[in-house]
Amino acid sequence: MTDLMEPTSPSGPPSDDPDAPRRSHVARNAALAVGVVLIALVALLATAKTNDERQPEARILGQAVPVVQGTTLDGGTYDIDQHLGKWVVVNFFASWCTPCRVEQPELVKFDQEHQKTGGVEIVSVVFQDKEADVKAFFDQSGATWPVLVGDTSSTALNFGVTAVPESYIVSPDGQVVAKFENVTAAELDSVIAQYATAAASASSSTTAAP
Repeated sequence: MTDLMEPTSPSGPPSDDPDAPRRSHVARNAALAVGVVLIALVALLATAKTNDERQPEARILGQAVPVVQGTTLDGGTYDIDQHLGKWVVVNFFASWCTPCRVEQPELVKFDQEHQKTGGVEIVSVVFQDKEADVKAFFDQSGATWPVLVGDTSSTALNFGVTAVPESYIVSPDGQVVAKFENVTAAELDSVIAQYATAAASASSSTTAAP
């Protein structure tokens, strides 16, 4: 059977070089190997995505918190800029989301603990849900923090949220410092404690410097 990848030998007198067939075979194999590598490289480049494309939320970690404002479930308004100076947990959720329902008691526990001490707040942002269903969900869970309703698609887009639940911790100086899925109260407290300790240490070092 003819090998279609092998070019037809040109007509002419046979070569006097006894090593010519072996060198031709080696050259052909080398060319094939290079071709395979090039094809694989082209395929990789065509399908590869940057880190930002794979994880859009990574773009805002360490950056200033995007706009979080709008009408709340109780008819009021919310603007995260008015809450800076405190730790804020921005939670994206939906009442139809089973992991969100599992997570909600942890958020309620976290909120109740910090209502006693202050300095930490939660704001939830509805993700593709109906206001009536959200109200029933919050009434059932006993949560009392602000909930942004209505058109919240731009807020989700700015955070890079494509599925729920997702929660972001915003430091008192307005930076997004962490992102969670299916978060617990202990995990939120741990991150806040770590950043608070690091900030205090950095402040002490700056003060002590001559």
